[in-house]
Amino acid sequence: MDFDACVACLTGKDAKDAYAFTQQIVAESRDSDAWYPCFDRFAELLRHKNSLVRNRAIAILAANARWDREGKFDALLDEFLSHVTDVKPITARQCVAVLPDIAEAKPELASRIRAALEQADLSGYPDSMQPLVLKDIVAALRKMERQT
Repeated sequence: MDFDACVACLTGKDAKDAYAFTQQIVAESRDSDAWYPCFDRFAELLRHKNSLVRNRAIAILAANARWDREGKFDALLDEFLSHVTDVKPITARQCVAVLPDIAEAKPELASRIRAALEQADLSGYPDSMQPLVLKDIVAALRKMERQT
């Protein structure tokens, strides 16, 4: 599949197919760097207006962090971390959940990741979502502590 078709699947209206394709890319990315050459194109999806597409990009980029020897993730980190407080709390939760994996793959980024989690301003979320995002942040920080 060419990358334009890949993006079409990831951004298409069929959420079930897009989710399945995302899971396939993530699984393949755990075992090989086959998707890493597309890193920059996946990074563009972090800016997509649809939060589900952003969620997919977050998962795929996190899975590919382990293959990054060119510093692409390092350069993208601030933008990636901005999703810790994404306008959509579900996207924030997705982002927070993968941060320990990124810190493990790229330990040189762990202090910046930790700082973003510790400084996250959750006041923009509804009262019902703030405790959930906070719980995720605490869990991510604990997982990162165990990694060191």
